[in-house]
Amino acid sequence: MTVADAPIVTAAAMRAAEEAVFRSGVSQDEAMERAGAAVAREAARFALGRPILILAGPGNNGGDAYVAARLLKASGHDVVLVATGAPKPGAAERMQAQWHGPTSSLYAARPRPVLIDGLFGTGLVRPLERGLAAVFADLVAQAEFALAIDMPSGIDSDTGADLGAPRGIDLTVALGALKPGHLLDCGLERCGKVVLADIGIPVDTRWRTVARPSLERPGQHSHKYSRGLVAVIEGAMPGAARLAARAAMAGGAGYVVLAGTEPWSGGPDALVRRGIALPQDLAEFLDWERIDAVVLGPGLGRDRRAEAFTQVALDSAKPLVVDGDALTLLGSSGAARLRTRAAPTWLTPHAGEFDRMFAGEGDKITRTLAAAADAHATIVHKGADTVIASPKGDVRILAGASPWLSTAGTGDVLAGLVAAQVIQGGKGVAPAAAATWLHARAARHAGPALIADDLIPHIPEAIDECL
Repeated sequence: MTVADAPIVTAAAMRAAEEAVFRSGVSQDEAMERAGAAVAREAARFALGRPILILAGPGNNGGDAYVAARLLKASGHDVVLVATGAPKPGAAERMQAQWHGPTSSLYAARPRPVLIDGLFGTGLVRPLERGLAAVFADLVAQAEFALAIDMPSGIDSDTGADLGAPRGIDLTVALGALKPGHLLDCGLERCGKVVLADIGIPVDTRWRTVARPSLERPGQHSHKYSRGLVAVIEGAMPGAARLAARAAMAGGAGYVVLAGTEPWSGGPDALVRRGIALPQDLAEFLDWERIDAVVLGPGLGRDRRAEAFTQVALDSAKPLVVDGDALTLLGSSGAARLRTRAAPTWLTPHAGEFDRMFAGEGDKITRTLAAAADAHATIVHKGADTVIASPKGDVRILAGASPWLSTAGTGDVLAGLVAAQVIQGGKGVAPAAAATWLHARAARHAGPALIADDLIPHIPEAIDECL
C-alpha cells in the first residue's frame, strides 16, 4: 500500500494550487528551492556517499533537479549533471545559473551508481522521443539506485499510462500531493516506492488515498442486533456466498444470515441459515426490519431465478452491496435500474464487470466517478489500483495491495467486509475504503500463496490495528 490518506490531484489542479500560492506572495523560486531540498534529502539518505548522476530537463522538473544538484554538491556529494536543453525562462533558468558543477549532454553521459530523474515529471502527455528514451532507460538500468522527481519521466501523471518510462525507478518523491499516475496503470509499478514531500503548497481535493480506518469497539451494552445484521443471498455457487457471510462475521457484524434454497451445509455454526425457495420468499425476508444490509451476487448464478432474486433485492429498501453475478445480470442497463433505489448501494466490480456495466472512455478515476454518478451508487472498482468513487465526487484509491489477492473468492470476502462496514453507519466511500484497507491488511497477514479462505481468520488482526 502507498502513502496513507494522501491528497491526489491532477497536473492541472496542481498547477492551479501553485498559482494560488504564488499569488499569495510565495515566489516560484522559493517553491522550487523547497522541492529541490526535499529531493536532495531523500537522495542523500540512499546515496550513502556514492557518485550521483542528475538528469535535468528544460522545465520546472529540471529546475528542481538543479536545486537538488547544488545542495547535494554543497553537502559533499560527487555530483554530475546532465542537461537535455536550455532551461525555460524563469525559475528553472535562475536555478540553472546557480549550478557551477560539471555538466554534460545526455548522449555523452556515463552511468553512475545513483541516478536522479528530473527530465520531465508531471504534465507529460506525449511519448518520450525514442533515442532519449533508450539512453534514459540504459542509464537507469545501470544505476544501483534511481530516484524520480515528482513523477518518473515517461508516465502520464493524470492516467498512469506508459509514455516510455523505464523500469527500475526505486523511489519517486511526489511533490506537494500524489498524482493519479503514481497509483494507476503502469505508474503503479514504474514509480517504485512513493514518498510525499510537503513543499508548502496546500491543495484542495476530494481525492485521497485509503487510510487505516478508525474503528470503534462494541459498547458495554452492545448486542447482536445493535452491532448490525447482514443478509447474504446464496445462489448456484454456495461457497462464494459463504465466503462473503464469513467475512461479514469476522468483519464485526453482530448477526449474519445466509439465505438460499439449501443454505444448510458448510460454514461456522454461528452463521444463521434461512431457506428461500421463491422470489416472494426473498421479498418477505428482506422486509424484516432487523436487516441492516444485504449482500447480493457472490455465486448467485445467472439463470432466471438469479434474475428474479436480483430484482427483489433492488426493490428492497435495504442498503445493498452488489458483487459478482448480480453485476453481470445488471449489465449495461444496471445504472438505470440502480439510480431509482431509495436505499444506498455499493458495487464491487472487477474490470470486466465494470466494462460490461458502464461505457465511456478515460482513465480509471474518471470512468469510476462517471459510473458512480450515473448509477447513484458508490463503486469499488477493484484491481491492483482499486478506485472507490461516490456519486458526490469523493474518491479513495488503494494501490499496491498484495498481488496474492489475485485468486478466486477474494472479491467475495471484500463484499462481505463492505457490508460489515456499512452496518456500522458508514456512508459513501467511508465503509468501502475501510473494507478495502482491512482486506489488504488481512492479505498482508495471511502471507504468500493465500486462498480466499485464508483471509478471513486474519480480518480480526487487521481490525485490532484500527481500534
